[in-house]
Amino acid sequence: MGTSNSGFSDAGLRRLREVLARHVESKKIPGLVVLVSRGGQTHVEAIGTMRHDGGLPMRRDTIFRMASTSKPVTMAAAMILLDECRLRLDEPVDQWLPELADRRVLKRPDGPLDDTVPAQRPITVRDLLTSTFGLGVDFESMASPIRAATFERLDYSVASGPAPEPDEWMRRLGELPLQYQPGVRWQYDLSNEVVGVLVSRVTGQSLETFLRERILDPLGMKDTAFHVPADKIDRLPPLYGPDPQTGEFIVWDEAAGGRSSVPPAFQGAGGGLVSTADDYQAYFQMLLNHGMHGSERILSRAAVELMTTNRLSPEQLAAREAMFSNVAHLSSGQGSNGGWGFGMAVRTYRGDYAPIGQFGWFGGTGTTAYADRTNQLTGVLLTQVGLSTPDSPRAMNDFWTTLYQAID
Repeated sequence: MGTSNSGFSDAGLRRLREVLARHVESKKIPGLVVLVSRGGQTHVEAIGTMRHDGGLPMRRDTIFRMASTSKPVTMAAAMILLDECRLRLDEPVDQWLPELADRRVLKRPDGPLDDTVPAQRPITVRDLLTSTFGLGVDFESMASPIRAATFERLDYSVASGPAPEPDEWMRRLGELPLQYQPGVRWQYDLSNEVVGVLVSRVTGQSLETFLRERILDPLGMKDTAFHVPADKIDRLPPLYGPDPQTGEFIVWDEAAGGRSSVPPAFQGAGGGLVSTADDYQAYFQMLLNHGMHGSERILSRAAVELMTTNRLSPEQLAAREAMFSNVAHLSSGQGSNGGWGFGMAVRTYRGDYAPIGQFGWFGGTGTTAYADRTNQLTGVLLTQVGLSTPDSPRAMNDFWTTLYQAID
């Protein structure tokens, strides 16, 4: 078997494996799973072990905490509601999310929480889908009072314990002013969580139930969920956050008895999914197929185009780019290179080996998944080494760099 003109070169795939194996052999990453597909050819590598001290090997069906790489998948639930005219892009969200009606907005983004003016207009569905509703993580104002207040009320990361159920979470969110007027500035993460609540309230179902019926089951994504059931828990590795000073492998979350082993009170659309490489490939392949899975339509062609092309104005783009370029050195450039669609990044300029138009995202647990139409390519790299050190971002960088050289 030589090479096929539809997929990857044999030599390129060998190099890809060698480059990733070096990351595992360096003892910085215990193990990883990679899946790449192009033109009907799929190639998988499972390297290393699930635990840093050995034990079971990584396998193709290992289940990973996806963190923010959840965003592109959960956003499909909102796209279905747009397709069915149960949501409209430029309608206020007040009727479903009354907690977000009649907002106050800070006079200055870094000012005191009680120094506000009324919002100039309501928050719309579009503001939430594009991450511009007025609140979120902003790497340029991490020391501001609103950042501290948001973090205190709404954060449920590795350190802070699980989130409350959605109505209580929304109540806490509704107590805060916005940092920016609706639609003005792109800010990270928080809007995705609100979209999850919006979907649940519009459908009268939990986010997971609606996702399962309309996206996960039709695509055969049988291992994708908001927790790992007991009969699969042996397929979940621990989540590590290496000590930034010593590199020691600190366990952020154990598998059995850990946070991913029980159904959460809050199904976080921004980062709550667990999944596998094959499940993600099925989802991104559907996007490359303009919303089709085999002969079944999952999303309209137009909805996929909306999600996977840039939705930000030049001013919003400039702010997003500034925000990520300031932290690019910490993440080996993950997250930079321009635009944002709905729930995912979209490359608007050529900043590295990937072409303009590539879409997808990465996660703080050491996960990354992107696709691009130019090459009809999907790539998924999954680790469970958090971004407390640059080790998993470096592996991600090297994965994309070598993958694009392996195109035949």
